[in-house]
Amino acid sequence: MRTPLVISGLLLLSGCAGLLPQPDPNQAWIDLAPGQDDTLHALQVDERDWADKRYFEVSPGSHELTVRYLFPVTPSNIGPVSEPLWRDCQLNVKFKDFAAGQRYQLEAGSIGFRPWAKLYDEQRKLLSTGLPGGCQRT
Repeated sequence: MRTPLVISGLLLLSGCAGLLPQPDPNQAWIDLAPGQDDTLHALQVDERDWADKRYFEVSPGSHELTVRYLFPVTPSNIGPVSEPLWRDCQLNVKFKDFAAGQRYQLEAGSIGFRPWAKLYDEQRKLLSTGLPGGCQRT
């Protein structure tokens, strides 16, 4: 009797942990879009640590966003190895015109060892591209 009750409670709590807060209409919201086999985390806004790794929310105006991007480099890009090599990179994206109430999407990907990041508005217009802030092997 207790086991199903405990499992139900844990499932309920795990579902709530994934909910994002409601966007503030006076702020700009930036969704993060990792690829299928990689991870993208929010790290900093204007060189200050950001608390939630799932998104950014910033005041209107100019900001620099720093993200952590973990991605695999496939064996075909490395040489005679059988396992992918994982890269852990920071990328910095600057944009000067964040607008209140607007939603943006920050996407990241890679070509071989080189990561990239792109910031889009709601109409999928490219607004900014990221610059690598350093990478390491994991």
